[in-house]
Amino acid sequence: MRTTDDQRQQAEDRIRAAMDRLLRGEIPPGGRCDIKTLATQAGVNRTGFYPKEGRPGPFQHLAEEFTRRRDLLQQAGTIPDPREAQITRLKEEITNLRQRLDKRDTDLQELTNFRQGAISRLAAQHLEIENLRQQLSNGSHKPVTHLPATAHHNPRPLLSPE
Repeated sequence: MRTTDDQRQQAEDRIRAAMDRLLRGEIPPGGRCDIKTLATQAGVNRTGFYPKEGRPGPFQHLAEEFTRRRDLLQQAGTIPDPREAQITRLKEEITNLRQRLDKRDTDLQELTNFRQGAISRLAAQHLEIENLRQQLSNGSHKPVTHLPATAHHNPRPLLSPE
């Protein structure tokens, strides 16, 4: 049974209305912003959107329009399909979390290096203080001439015996 021009126009009107709803983000539960959902929402057979036997489908031009409009929305940053928007958002969040993790690892390494240096300096200063106390208790006021090897890594001057 052939469709009349009136029936075809009614089907096109339903397709355009469904197209507008989907592109506004009104996606039915379990649906997507795709041709399959478009056909279901418009109440037409999905095969009408595709070529058959070398001839264009009766609604192929509407499928192309739908795809073009959806792609333009996506390029503009508007994604009507909530699942696609969620996937995009989650990918961005993963990228941001990886960057934060890399920065945290770098900061942690810097703090570990700083702590090691601080401990080394404190140990050298402690040994110097012990040496000075020993000299004072022996009555000797000679300057310290030999420091432990860790003291040589100290960029700041150690306590002077004066």
